[in-house]
Amino acid sequence: MQLKFSASRLSLTPLILIAPFFLWGTAMVAMKGVISHTTPLFMAGVRIIPAGVLILIAGAFMGRPQPKGWTAWLWIALFALVDGALFQGFLAEGLVRTGAGLGSVMIDSQPLAVALMSSWLFQERIGLWGWLGLLLGVTGISLIGLPDELILGLLSHNTPEILLSPTLPFLNSLFTSGEWLMLLAALSMAVGTVMIRFVSRHADPVTATGWHMVIGGLPLWGISSVVESQQWQNLVPSDWAALGYATVFGSAISYALFFYFASSGNLTSLSSLTFLTPVFALLFGNLLLQEVLSPLQWIGVGLTLISIYLINQRDVLAGVEEIGDRGSGTREEGEGGEGGQEEYLTPNQQPATTNQCRDVPWHVSTTTTNH
Repeated sequence: MQLKFSASRLSLTPLILIAPFFLWGTAMVAMKGVISHTTPLFMAGVRIIPAGVLILIAGAFMGRPQPKGWTAWLWIALFALVDGALFQGFLAEGLVRTGAGLGSVMIDSQPLAVALMSSWLFQERIGLWGWLGLLLGVTGISLIGLPDELILGLLSHNTPEILLSPTLPFLNSLFTSGEWLMLLAALSMAVGTVMIRFVSRHADPVTATGWHMVIGGLPLWGISSVVESQQWQNLVPSDWAALGYATVFGSAISYALFFYFASSGNLTSLSSLTFLTPVFALLFGNLLLQEVLSPLQWIGVGLTLISIYLINQRDVLAGVEEIGDRGSGTREEGEGGEGGQEEYLTPNQQPATTNQCRDVPWHVSTTTTNH
């Protein structure tokens, strides 16, 4: 399945591509406001099971086929375990122990894992500009998420007090404060992102997304019924509204769009947009939860945006560089011998890019927007 957008809708394409990450970031903030009144595993189930049902209903109206055969259901079950139960479980438990912005930062380190797996499994070309963008992205989310004291201490070659604290050792604090749970969530999501390629070979990506959310959410509710209590008794109407937002917008719409894109597009480019999620989470965490952004965090936001541009334009940048080198070589050859001929691009010619760049809509949309 290839994603195609008409010329009249091309201007909307960047908004559609960014939508899942905007919805995820704002859903993180909504969930953080609710978590003190409920339990994490119950909340995770509420977020994905009704969302999966909504996707299946929408898929039925759209005429999407249901999975057929044991192979399709086996892939969906494995997809549900990794991206449904494990990812949502780690996310919910980790969110209890981290801020909305920091929690999103830890999860959204997963583009690196996606890039490595996509390069190995699908031979996606990353290149110099892509790796530079990934490095800047990780740097950006590190500035956003790590304590300023730690970053400034490392830059000044002084051992930060947080590493020397006798009552709260740094590594122990990472485990107890939820960052490692967030990293496990990131790895689970990265594997799930890659798995959709294999799932979509045997089942429709939209219906598979719906079923994996329903199947993956049931174990979360099962575990919650055993180990948790007072799951919904303390929820107030505003909490139910926040959960409704996280379910409909932060799960049903966002996951349907994301896995639809991931089933056919360039995974490295799509996954790099995940760097936007902590930006949205921090901004709305600041507006709604009074989470204050420091100067280092604002620098991190800027680096994150630059990284997304470099990753999504890596083939264009490499193509322009290649054309420049080839043109320089041709001019030198023309100057040094008879019959030399310079190469110039005619107005109708475009820089050479890879097939992936031409086939993937977010490359086209980003280029069009920047021009």
